[in-house]
Amino acid sequence: MSQHIEQQVEVTLELDGSRFDQAASQMFPDFSRSRLQTWIKSGELTVAGEQRRPKDSVAVGELMVLQAELQPEGRFEAQDVELDVIYEDDDILVINKPVGLVVHPGAGNPVGTVLNGLISRYPGIDAVPRAGIVHRLDKDTSGLMVVAKTLQAHAQLVAQLQAREVHREYDAVVMGTMTGGGTVDQPIGRHAQHRTKMAVLQHGGKEAITHYRVQKRFTNHCHVRCFLETGRTHQIRVHMAYIKHPLVGDTAYAGRPRLPKGASELLVNTLREFPRQALHARKLELEHPRTGDTMSWEIPLPEDMQYLLQVLAEEERRALDD
Repeated sequence: MSQHIEQQVEVTLELDGSRFDQAASQMFPDFSRSRLQTWIKSGELTVAGEQRRPKDSVAVGELMVLQAELQPEGRFEAQDVELDVIYEDDDILVINKPVGLVVHPGAGNPVGTVLNGLISRYPGIDAVPRAGIVHRLDKDTSGLMVVAKTLQAHAQLVAQLQAREVHREYDAVVMGTMTGGGTVDQPIGRHAQHRTKMAVLQHGGKEAITHYRVQKRFTNHCHVRCFLETGRTHQIRVHMAYIKHPLVGDTAYAGRPRLPKGASELLVNTLREFPRQALHARKLELEHPRTGDTMSWEIPLPEDMQYLLQVLAEEERRALDD
């Protein structure tokens, strides 16, 4: 389903004499430059009542008129996928994504994703890039993610993410005992040999910064809180493994479970059977794309991570009693 857009603005004094396409990007900031270029060439974006070339100049006071149809960006199947929506208004929605739910269709997961559920539940959202998805969580990471319901909200949220103005906090359970919190500032890129994995790459990687602090120390593990400054694929998982504190249950980056010497049968079984990386997106804070208000959401740990921390705490008490 397409969305019809009608907007008009007057060229300001600051843009007098500017190229049409450059002025348009300033006057219509909710749309990408490539999309505006397409509309200029198709005649859906005009100036002074006429179609002009992108390189033609514009003059102060001339009226830019946009009358365009936003077409769906991809041919994805609408499916009735259950979504735990914890907040929603006309511009955005916030989802508590469960473990096991893939965010975006891809190789091996063409259907049954958050995106499939979104285009089923919100007709027209498929005209927004990636059906409004501006950031992702791994399949086996639980927690909060925001979705834009309109193109304008999408552009604003993407800009906030790029400006590092969206605050995201994660809870993780890692192997080994940390002495304190810190920051991992190491670039991340695609692993040279294993293309489904990421790795710290000193040459060719993209900037990646993770801050972390210890919430609770156990004998051989830590409950840590991570704060993303950037949002690279698998960032927390890669960075924690890089500093020799991989996440419990992370088969991609932690290798085989590290079983502490003298651990109880309960702890051994819990670590061996923990079904996923122990990572949860617990808090999300951003500026509302239309009102500018600061909005914040928090979601408690899912049951599997609560149980893991409970077992670790019981192991600690058992060790003290012995």
